[in-house]
Amino acid sequence: MPVVSQKGKAMPESPIRRLVPYAEKAKKKGIQVYHLNIGQPDVKTPAIAMDAVSNHNLEILAYSHSAGFESLRKKLAVYYDKFNIKVTADDILVTTGGSEALIFTMGSITDPGDEIIVPEPFYANYYSFSTQSTITVVPVISKIEDDFALPPIENFEKLINANTKAILICNPGNPTGYLYSKSEIKALAELAIKYDLFLISDEVYREFIYDQNEVHHSILQEPGLDQHAIVVDSFSKRYSMCGARIGCMVSKNKEVMQTAMKFAQARLSPPTFAQIASEAALDAPQSYYTDTVAIYKTRRDTLVRELQFIPGCQVAIPKGAFYCIAALPVQDANDFAIWLLDAYELNQKTVMIAPAAGFYSSPNEGLNQVRIAYVLEEASLIEAVRILKSALSVYLAKFPNKALSETV
Repeated sequence: MPVVSQKGKAMPESPIRRLVPYAEKAKKKGIQVYHLNIGQPDVKTPAIAMDAVSNHNLEILAYSHSAGFESLRKKLAVYYDKFNIKVTADDILVTTGGSEALIFTMGSITDPGDEIIVPEPFYANYYSFSTQSTITVVPVISKIEDDFALPPIENFEKLINANTKAILICNPGNPTGYLYSKSEIKALAELAIKYDLFLISDEVYREFIYDQNEVHHSILQEPGLDQHAIVVDSFSKRYSMCGARIGCMVSKNKEVMQTAMKFAQARLSPPTFAQIASEAALDAPQSYYTDTVAIYKTRRDTLVRELQFIPGCQVAIPKGAFYCIAALPVQDANDFAIWLLDAYELNQKTVMIAPAAGFYSSPNEGLNQVRIAYVLEEASLIEAVRILKSALSVYLAKFPNKALSETV
């Protein structure tokens, strides 16, 4: 019988989506499931974006340029200028979501067997995309006790070898919500220049910064890094347009962008209607950003406060994005997450969470941690954490051997 590839067998399951069958089963039993597992915003997409698609006058739904609409790329350059990021339309390649931007980046700068150093926990698809590209993710572990701050630079430096091609960060972080400081970005930039590496920054959550004294610092703002810096970006979260699947790859390195264009040509073009919506979204008023960030800041504060009421729960305080990592008083968060969906309900309600071990590549890391996305309205977040607290009490009473040893 024909067999699937070793690469296919090595592809990891999504920690965000692989428990979906359990959630579907619960829903069929009439149980309401609060989805804290996935970063699907519930804030409305800008009306101007929806109207642009509704009011189009296209007679043929044609291919676009492989790099995306020139008009969209020019407007993106203007958008970046607001953040003191100086790029032109030629430095931007429109992609089918931030995911394709990452795939194009890895394809353009690595060969099979090469390595990319990534602070973990990290966005789970980094591991999937590296598997697809037959390269290796080399993790540098950050700690919940430090709110997942950048590990010491020497921890990166000792991992660099002849196969190392890049360092990849997510800023602000998914799944941690950590925002890298300007000094941390500078330290990484100096390391990239010293060892002639690429520095890749996933900046999808740039707008989502919650504390007044905090500012997002892009790698594209770093002097002397033009040939090393590659930014991955997306419209998905910023404009609540996850289904549009429009992102971009941004770099001043002409050879990298010319190489990425060959990958772009191979997939022909990004989707036309989604580009129309995305270009219009860039004209959303400043109040859209301001109001959206205010909503998520309130949700963050509410979620962290409620989680801190759970005995034995440790929470890393997120400064950006809309996720946090919480350590629960259980040995195996995956087992608990399945039990939540399969065997527990409180007044016909339960909760879906993402076991955080799937955001680590190091064995046995994050086993008692979960990622929680605060993309529900405040009242639903409070109710979801109430259910989570009750479920933990029942679970630990029913299975005392599954508690962390220090909580037994």
